Amino acid sequence: MLSVVLYIAPHAVRAQQAALPPIRDMETLVVSGVQPGPGMWKVHRGEHTLWVLGTVSPLPKRIEWESRDVEKVIEQAQEVIEPPGVRIDADIGFFGRLALAPKAFGARKNPDGQTLQQIVPPDLYARWLALKLRYIGNDRDVEYYRPIFAAMTLYQEAIEDIGLRQGGVVWPVVERMAKRHDVPRTSTMVTVMIEDPKVALNEFRASRLEDLDCFSKTMQRLESDLDTMRDRANAWAIGDLEALKALPYTDQNEACLRAAAQAGVLRKRTGDIEAQVAERWLEAAETALAKNRVTFAAMPMRELIKPDGYIAKLRAKGYVVEEPQPAVAP
Repeated sequence: MLSVVLYIAPHAVRAQQAALPPIRDMETLVVSGVQPGPGMWKVHRGEHTLWVLGTVSPLPKRIEWESRDVEKVIEQAQEVIEPPGVRIDADIGFFGRLALAPKAFGARKNPDGQTLQQIVPPDLYARWLALKLRYIGNDRDVEYYRPIFAAMTLYQEAIEDIGLRQGGVVWPVVERMAKRHDVPRTSTMVTVMIEDPKVALNEFRASRLEDLDCFSKTMQRLESDLDTMRDRANAWAIGDLEALKALPYTDQNEACLRAAAQAGVLRKRTGDIEAQVAERWLEAAETALAKNRVTFAAMPMRELIKPDGYIAKLRAKGYVVEEPQPAVAP
């Protein structure tokens, strides 16, 4: 199975860069070592309870999550619900995978060999160039990437530079706990099978994506939100729910995921992926609440606190939702 994860003239650039706000150096991350993380949401009806842990990304590189409270829940649980997501697969076998790999790699580039400078508005390109020089350097290959892939590359380099990391903190620990206590896991991943992968990739390579919003929001986040990103990571690590709720969620990931999900080559083969993902997770949650005494789940924090998120949808269906209590200082 092949898994494809939806991962100007110089003087003009200088003039536009001069108008940009200065990029502040990040303060040293102070959160490290063993940290408790936030409390869990409690969703229940009668004697049936779903405990939900909110996650954020990125998180500080040097923390170790203190997961005793979650393990106590998983030890009693009859089921662990995995986070929502999308996986795009093509059943083409090993040799087909080898043959397709160069095309898959080439799909990240703009059609007709165009560069970012040719397809991104000049003011936005100037902002990209300033950030690229800071976090990536003089790499020329990335200049041929589609905006969504260029933005993802830049974002990954930037968060590593400021001491944060994507993933690897919560879910690997949950998987080990579920295995240790022999608790079955339920995947809520929507798997999209592409029956004509070579045709689909050729279409993708030749198509345009509506991904400038993703590109722009990534630039905005890296220009102005790095401090907030660090604060959010630290707030999650120490379990400061009030800070997590108060901090703005300028999340470019939603714009990037929307651009990928709405690509014509995928939409005509899959329909509305975002709606399918939400439906799959909510169906798993309601099924678990009907049959299990205790269930554990994890999902992005934004879905827990936004007014139309997954937990809000369960509340609207009549389930009782209790937020975690603020941590009490010793």
